[in-house]
Amino acid sequence: MRLLLLRSRPLLLLTAALGLLLNGCRPRESAVEAATASRTLLLGNLSEPNDLDPQIADSQQTFNIIMALMEGLAQYHPETCEAVPATAERWEISADQRTWTFHLRRDARWSNGDPVTAKDFAWAYRRMLNPALGAEYASMLFVLRNAEAYYNGKEKDFAAVGVEARDDHTLVLTLAQPVAYLDKLVCHAAWYPLHPNTVTRFGGETTRGSAWTKPGNYVGNGPFLLDEWVPNKLIRVRRSPTYWDNATVWLNDVVFYPIDSTDAEERMFRAGQLHVTASIPIEKIAVYKNDPALAPLLRQETNLATYVYRFNTTRPPFNDVRVRQALAFAIDRQRIVERVAKGGQTPAQSLTPPNTAGFIAQSRVPHDPERARQLLAEAGFPGGRGFPAFEILFNTNEGHRQIAEAIQQMWRTELGVDARLFNQEAKVYSDTMRRLDYAVARFAWVGDYLDPSTFIDIMTGDSGNNQTGWKSAEYDRLVEAARSEPSAAKRYAMFQRCEAILAEELPIAPIYYYVRNNLRRPGINGWHGNLLDLHPLKGVSLETAPGPSAR
Repeated sequence: MRLLLLRSRPLLLLTAALGLLLNGCRPRESAVEAATASRTLLLGNLSEPNDLDPQIADSQQTFNIIMALMEGLAQYHPETCEAVPATAERWEISADQRTWTFHLRRDARWSNGDPVTAKDFAWAYRRMLNPALGAEYASMLFVLRNAEAYYNGKEKDFAAVGVEARDDHTLVLTLAQPVAYLDKLVCHAAWYPLHPNTVTRFGGETTRGSAWTKPGNYVGNGPFLLDEWVPNKLIRVRRSPTYWDNATVWLNDVVFYPIDSTDAEERMFRAGQLHVTASIPIEKIAVYKNDPALAPLLRQETNLATYVYRFNTTRPPFNDVRVRQALAFAIDRQRIVERVAKGGQTPAQSLTPPNTAGFIAQSRVPHDPERARQLLAEAGFPGGRGFPAFEILFNTNEGHRQIAEAIQQMWRTELGVDARLFNQEAKVYSDTMRRLDYAVARFAWVGDYLDPSTFIDIMTGDSGNNQTGWKSAEYDRLVEAARSEPSAAKRYAMFQRCEAILAEELPIAPIYYYVRNNLRRPGINGWHGNLLDLHPLKGVSLETAPGPSAR
């Protein structure tokens, strides 16, 4: 036996050497392959979130993360965006449609093990309606009885607001007027509950940016926990063992990468570092679309969203409606979507996208350079002479820069005005717009639910999402009347008048209606394109086969 062992030694060494050689020839496992094996989803998420506080979230990208950490009374269906039961297992509506009674699941738990109660929702709504917090979405709760009066200080007692925690598992919401789509409203982060002791412990009841939203402090009630947050690098969430529906959650982890650069994001995708991107460089759309091997990776999905330019109407000369009209009329939207955006978008001539729950705005913002020049001359700037130089502000992104460059050139050629480009990182950009510290700024609005009011409402004078300084008493009156109008036809007629006011006053210049262009690997089950571009992660799973490669 000893002799056999000695004789076998060279053979064993040869076998080992061959094994090392063969292993060295195998392709290295990509990050996506390793993540898939560990049930981890890797997502591009465009930008660093301003915070993970659901009541001050200010972007689609931030909401995507919060939706993994928190859950409301209802949740968006991943395909239709209709409301489906979530923390509330069911609800009833009174005959007059003004009282909604939500029954909470008795097994709903916060991530620290505490039960989720109706009082947690009521406390969150009181905080949301505290003007000291400055919540951009506070007006979304104005459908509640006396909520607007409480927010404006006309009603001092929160008990008068239509929110009642009847018992630990029964939340009653009483509305100022019937709102048929309230179940869709409560899917939004503005209506999420909060864990009061956690928020107050870190001094966050009326303070933005407090430490309660940091890893180790965050207490949520969603399917995932906040595990890691490295600013401008990644946010990792992991499956929550206390979530009431934990058994249906397939993913163990999700990693969100805030990547401002679409070029860098596409390179990461090609390198096997992302399952899904948030976007794609404009110049790469045709590359993927026209290559049979890459085409299955490109997704082009219509969203309920509008790309606009905001004007700061408190700052001269943009406080002159003729100046705003001139700038808006000089924009060639068709040229932008065909030669710049190039992703299947359509020119926008109103705020609300066409056929939003059957509503189609009749008012139009035209492309009329000749009229634009006349208006600018009437405002005192013939041929652009004397018009002060100003900046176009946009959050850092190659696509936004290219669109800004195109509009800059249109304004210079058609009107003789000098616009300079200025970009900021998303969090800073958001603060700048909230302070009205800009002249003209790029902005986009994605609908929060399937109704035209999700667009019309943002331009009211008291909306935290207006951020133009523009107010119209007639516009506000129409929006308020529409909230209490039971007839859909009459309600939509009021919205038509609102769109007409916007087309005349132009605090915003619509540019195009969105098509989401991004990259997604095959084998991601439960992830669906939808109008709101929202993707609940609870039902997402990954197939082990990686599918086509973009390398």
